Amino acid sequence: MGLDAMRFRGSAPLPVALMSLGSLCVLVAIVMCRFVFAANSYAAPVVKIQASRGHKVIDSGPYAYVRHPMYSAALLFFVGTPLLLGSWWGLAFVPAMVIGLGWRTVREERLLAEQLDGYTGYMARVRYRFIPLIW
Repeated sequence: MGLDAMRFRGSAPLPVALMSLGSLCVLVAIVMCRFVFAANSYAAPVVKIQASRGHKVIDSGPYAYVRHPMYSAALLFFVGTPLLLGSWWGLAFVPAMVIGLGWRTVREERLLAEQLDGYTGYMARVRYRFIPLIW
């Protein structure tokens, strides 16, 4: 995206309002991640049950609204970054990144439902994965 928008200027310039929206999306994504890590000390880049640390289901903070709030933040980041940088090409790849994140989420939930006590009940209580009332 940086090469597209700045080095080779392959994208038509984005309006300042869209670039500002991109910076707001990135800021909100960072703040959301802060709340995720404050609520869930088990959050990690890889999916693993941390039995030695007494891993349990977290259902407070942002986890009370969606099952994967860090991925919700990632969705904002996926959209915000190309807007902020001014890259139409980067924005064109957002659907592929969203599909990839959705695929990872479905696989992750299978593992959590099988190996983490209480996760199936949590899935029943908190219906949405990323965005309340949507998915």
